[in-house]
Amino acid sequence: QVRLVESGGGSVQAGGSLRLSCTISGVRVNNACMGWFRQAPGKEREGVATIRRGGGSIYYADSVKGRFTISQDNAKNTLDLQMNSLKPEDTAMYYCAADFEFKVPARMLFPTDYKYWGQGTQVTVSS
Repeated sequence: QVRLVESGGGSVQAGGSLRLSCTISGVRVNNACMGWFRQAPGKEREGVATIRRGGGSIYYADSVKGRFTISQDNAKNTLDLQMNSLKPEDTAMYYCAADFEFKVPARMLFPTDYKYWGQGTQVTVSS
């Protein structure tokens, strides 16, 4: 059984940094497509950063490129998201997700293509 548990969320001022971590059980982090997604109040869930099975290609939403970095720790079996230069528009619930199916690059950031989800961790950025 795949289980994903997010941690590291919190409140920070604009320009600050946070590091999210997803603790994974039931699957090795490099044996599935893994990613971070977010959902702000009143908005649809959107892809933030994803990584292909095997730790290969990485995909970022345009809105976070150059500010966020996704990484895998194979020894700890975790998926991390380093978030720098945070903006108020980054405020959202952040979710870790996993899926075993192959995805073409254009689908790597689509939330509907991921089967397993964590409960989320809240990130709040104040101006």
